[in-house]
Amino acid sequence: MSEKIRIYAVVGPTASGKSALALEIARRFGGEIISCDSMQIYRRMDIGTAKPTKEEQARIPHHMIDVVEPTESFSCADYVSLADKVIRDVHARGKLPIICGGTGLYLDALLRENDFTPSITDEALRAELLEFARVHGAEALHAELEKIDPESAAATHPNNVKRVARAIEIYRLSGVTKTETDRQSRLGGNRFDVRAVGLVYSHREALYERIDKRVDMMLEAGLEAETRALLAEGVFDKNATAAQAIGYKELLGYIEGRESLGESTERLKQATRRYAKRQLTWFSGKDYVTPVDVRSTETEKTFEEIVNIVSGLFFY
Repeated sequence: MSEKIRIYAVVGPTASGKSALALEIARRFGGEIISCDSMQIYRRMDIGTAKPTKEEQARIPHHMIDVVEPTESFSCADYVSLADKVIRDVHARGKLPIICGGTGLYLDALLRENDFTPSITDEALRAELLEFARVHGAEALHAELEKIDPESAAATHPNNVKRVARAIEIYRLSGVTKTETDRQSRLGGNRFDVRAVGLVYSHREALYERIDKRVDMMLEAGLEAETRALLAEGVFDKNATAAQAIGYKELLGYIEGRESLGESTERLKQATRRYAKRQLTWFSGKDYVTPVDVRSTETEKTFEEIVNIVSGLFFY
């Protein structure tokens, strides 16, 4: 049995400093960065997704960024398929594969050695379920999932109709719930030998201050214009995933004249803070992630201190 490829991962909440850290680790140790962000894969969604700058991408090779048009659908399975190939190519060239991002679902799926989710599909059944949701409402479809798979229902927002429909489809076709297939996948072990660190902020207000500052910088960099361009392109109508990207939908109220820029900005900051909290909770529950507290007291660790700590965890 061949030895698993070792990969490194820098994860954590938005605005925590992941990108800068991964960039420096890659520079010091000969790595290439593989983005693990469900929105950075879309072209022209640059400011709102906080993509690395062109200068940063020129300094260190970045992968899984600008992969598809924002009007195209792109699933977690698509990510795993492409990222797996990238990792093996980076490793084959003698470079270190360094995963960087905050989409925990994508990272979990990438690490799974086996995928027990049934590959069988029934387009007619799925169409029937989506039509049911259209006629009776997303909540009614979600209630159907709750009857057969309460855990999956609790983990899936009712408005994510496609995911709800897929979970029901899996059960009806295989007789096994999505929760059980996910559990079986986890038992399969990891596809790679992973060393991952997760940036955390015990002093939560420090992270929120960083988030607020980032939002202000995004607006100064042209987030409104980027949102208007994507809106004119029909992105938010054609792609439900892109339409959920934090950073764009919060500005629509202002763009459509329903609220002031200040109100939209505050909603954006609040949505980002809530998202960061969910990310912290997600990664805190993963046994493969070693937490690194960036700021637990009034004194924040310097960037050099963080780099040295992570280097020690990666290359012990």
